[in-house]
Parts: sequence; structure tokens; C-alpha cells
Amino acid sequence: MHQDHLPPKELATGLVLATLGAIAFSGKAIIVKLAYRYGVDAVTLIMYRMLFALPIFALMAWWASRGKPPLSRQDGWGVLGLGFTGYYLASFLDFAGLAYISASLERLILYLNPTLVLLLGLVLYKRHISRRQALGMVISYAGVILVFGHEIRLEGADAALGAVLVFLSAVSYAIYLSFSGELVQRLGSLRLAGLATSVACVLCMAQFVVLRPLSAALVAPEVIWLSVLNATLCTAAPVLMVMMAIERIGAVMAAQTGMVGPMSTILMGVLLLGEAFTAWVAAGTVLVVAGIFVFTSRPRSLA
Repeated sequence: MHQDHLPPKELATGLVLATLGAIAFSGKAIIVKLAYRYGVDAVTLIMYRMLFALPIFALMAWWASRGKPPLSRQDGWGVLGLGFTGYYLASFLDFAGLAYISASLERLILYLNPTLVLLLGLVLYKRHISRRQALGMVISYAGVILVFGHEIRLEGADAALGAVLVFLSAVSYAIYLSFSGELVQRLGSLRLAGLATSVACVLCMAQFVVLRPLSAALVAPEVIWLSVLNATLCTAAPVLMVMMAIERIGAVMAAQTGMVGPMSTILMGVLLLGEAFTAWVAAGTVLVVAGIFVFTSRPRSLA
């Protein structure tokens, strides 16, 4: 249904859900930065996040799998691969990068994800890039470079390392999106998300067991509570809210409403982390959001 013909109540509910989902998801970076203040490292922190998220995602996978045939061997390998790239590797690289850069820059880099999916499509499937899409990419990447250039002058090589790690996280998630199309059609989005995220949770816990002594699990109580908040409010809740929003207002409008994400991250970074809000950050954010808007919007037909 076109958004102009939506009942007012449905439109309002969908917009609220999409907005709250974007804000909740954006809070992940803030919680990670707060947890780092208690001396925890990325391997331990992501283990706790996934430990508390696993029951939620396992329940999601079970619910979506009711009455469905079991996975074929090919689909099973597909779920393992997508769980590794889309949720385990992307999440770990993101957490690692946040140790070195501001939450604001992290959110702007991750917001480039649609452009990375398109570039992968060009490389893998020779898909065409329109002039409008190319213009949007130039504008949005210019915004990230502007904020990155300002941050690297303040933080030095650490900012470069953090930006590279977060950018690789975005690439990893773009690979997941690029290869998930067929599996989504066969399994459904909820079942695939539940299964793939459950795989990632197990991988993050196994990584901790292999790389850290069990004594490393002894962390400050604040880290535990922040991880619970991360797993529920900033991981599971936004997934469900955005899916409910898409059911009501469609994927395009939900995605455009999600543009509130970078702004909410910057605002929370200023209020909760004491990050500086400079003219460089403001200009870069405007460029990134404007570029992604140009990139994702479709030219209106004259008919």
C-alpha cells in the first residue's frame, strides 16, 4: 500500500516503531563505549552481549521454524556462513573499532552500508550504478572523510585503526546482505535472522573460551548490566520494531525514517559520553545523511 493511502493510525504507528528502532539500535555504540570505561576488552564484552542475546534469538528461530521443514545441508552451510559474516565478524570488528574512535564516527561509517552493498553488486554481479546513486555515494563518503579527518588530527593513528576496523565491519555485513537473498526467500527473514544470529552468539562465546582465560569473565557489575541492556534494548528490540514498522509502512519509508539513527547517536554521545559536537561533525553528518537520502530515493515519475 502506498504511504499516501495508509490509515493515519497505521502510518503513525509505523513511523514511531521505525524511529524507536533506529534510536535503540544507535544506542549500541554508546553502551559499548560506556562499558570500555570499566577496563573490559572487545572479546569479553561481545561474549557477554551475545550470551544474553542468545535465548532471544534462539526463541526467534524456533518460533519462525514451527511447521517448516528442517534445513537442507546446503541451507545449513548457508546459515553458518551468513552467521559468521553478518553477525559474528561484523559485530566483533565493530566492537573492536569502537575502542579507538568516537560513537559518532562509528555510526556514520556503518551508515554507508547501502553503498557497500551496491559496490559488491557491481563487483560480483556487474550491476549498474546510476548517476543518482554515484552522486549519493560521493556526498556520503565526503561526509565520513570530513569527520574522520578531524578525528585523526585529534587521536592520531588510533583513529585510523578504529575507522578501518569499523569499515571492515560494514563490509562484512554488506557481504551478508549480498549473499542472503536466496536464503531469505527460502527460509523467511525472521527464521534466517534468528538462526544466523544464534550461530554468531555461539561463535562469540567460543572465541572467548579460546582466546581468554575463564578468569577474564570476572568483570565489573556495570559491564554485566550494560551487556544485558545491549542484548535486549539495542539488539533484539530494534530488530523486532523495524520488522513491525516495515509491515506497516514498507521498507523504503522505514529506511528513510531510520536516518534519525546517526543524529541520535551523536546526541547520545554528547550527553552520555561527553563527546564534542563540532562544526566538523555537524557538517559530516549532514553530508552523510543527505548522500544516503539521494542514494536510496527514487526519481519521481512525471506520469
